Amino acid sequence: MANQLFARKSIDKLSADAFSEGAHNLKRTLGPINLVALGVGAIIGTGIFVLTGSAAAQYTGPAIVLAFILAGLGCAFAGLCYAEFASMIPIAGSAYTYGYATLGEFVAWIIGWDLILEYLFGAATVAVGWSGYVVSFLRDLNVNIPPEWSNASGVELIQLPGTSSWVRVTEQLSSSLAADGIDIATLPHAIGIFNVVAAVAIALVTILLVRGMSESARFNNIAVIIKVGVVILFILAGANYLFGHPAEAAENWTPFLPENKGGFGEYGWSGVIRAAGVIFFAYIGFDAVSTTAQEAKNPQKDMPIGILGSLIICTILYILVSGILTAMVHYSQLNVAEPIAVGIEKTGYTFLRDLIKIGAIAGLSSVMLVMLMSQPRIFYTMANDGLLPPIFGRLHPKFRTPHVSTILTGSICAVVAGAFSVDELGHLVSIGTLLAFVIVCAGVWYLRVKEPNRPRPFKTPLVPLVPILGILVCVGMMAGLPAETWYRLLGWMAIGILIYFLYGKKHSVIRKENNL
Repeated sequence: MANQLFARKSIDKLSADAFSEGAHNLKRTLGPINLVALGVGAIIGTGIFVLTGSAAAQYTGPAIVLAFILAGLGCAFAGLCYAEFASMIPIAGSAYTYGYATLGEFVAWIIGWDLILEYLFGAATVAVGWSGYVVSFLRDLNVNIPPEWSNASGVELIQLPGTSSWVRVTEQLSSSLAADGIDIATLPHAIGIFNVVAAVAIALVTILLVRGMSESARFNNIAVIIKVGVVILFILAGANYLFGHPAEAAENWTPFLPENKGGFGEYGWSGVIRAAGVIFFAYIGFDAVSTTAQEAKNPQKDMPIGILGSLIICTILYILVSGILTAMVHYSQLNVAEPIAVGIEKTGYTFLRDLIKIGAIAGLSSVMLVMLMSQPRIFYTMANDGLLPPIFGRLHPKFRTPHVSTILTGSICAVVAGAFSVDELGHLVSIGTLLAFVIVCAGVWYLRVKEPNRPRPFKTPLVPLVPILGILVCVGMMAGLPAETWYRLLGWMAIGILIYFLYGKKHSVIRKENNL
């Protein structure tokens, strides 16, 4: 029974399949610059434009910088392991395929099912953030979208006094308004019905992805240039302000690590660990580069460049932005939807506020694109292995994209994005991705022991130290997430295991080949 569950795919056969050509294979169009851009496109988004402020306010204070370093360190260890696998096995399935080649079919299925949390639910989460910035930008142009149709079902909202802004009702908000002598019951109220704006965003990205990889890559490259440019503008404007106000920066950074308030994650070092697990969402995306391996022109050389290059660029930007932001604005004032815009207002360069919103919209658009591009390619590979119905493996006759999987993924994602809030999705995405990273790190270590002489175009340094550190850091960040997130993960995995035993196990191609 164990041998059946953990049947492994041949790495030699996988490598041969990766370079076969024809109408039933994905089209190779991506070079190293495209791959780095895809990675940056997937990484810079919700994390830098939204989570930086809320994590600093709730968990770490200025020590958010340390949380980004910790999360980046975990990603660096995992990224090195991904790079080794991506150069050895340049197949579209990413961690799913790596698991299949090293730890066996059942583990591969677990990863494949788990990656849905990262890509499909991740894209939905980003779409909700995209909706917030678009609604805010349109409001500046005097175009007001009803709050009922730009928020998740059941979300209670109020209109802030003297503004046209609608915000979610929280205990903290109620207390703050009461302190100012405002009774929250006297303010205009609304209840979210469905976030149409987020759903439309997913639909547009889905259409673009069905059209083809070249078109999607060009769109992503433009979006990446815009958002990286905006991030650099923020860094320059913030640095210029801080040089002129060093005393204010010192005051906002004191204490750098606020004392723990008695509970795990409430500032102190436990707050840094909790924040690292939460803002880990900000790093999700570099591994999405590996899902495009069958569309890379020279995957053995270019995949490590794409994975590690995008990770290094984004880690540096994250550290600079979080450090400058918390030096300009006291961390207690950053639990808002637009922390970067708040920082820009502090500098006095208010004309940059609209640019920040445009950059955020462009940034979140490219994140949605890369995540929605990645999920169908996982399904495509799983269908070819017989673990999902054959319809998931169909390619468009003209565009040679997995159009059926893309449309199905986009449709489900649009519904999820419209119906749920960021809070309900974000933690689940992080824990699912961390689990995939743990398995990839374990796979590299296992294969080095099992097949030490196998050719590796890129070798992870210091094995087994790097994979072990990757596992420990990722498990540590998982442990820092709330208990209910673990319960949801276990429930999701239970559903996946049931599907495997009811369908995947019976239709597995490798089982048929091995007569298992």
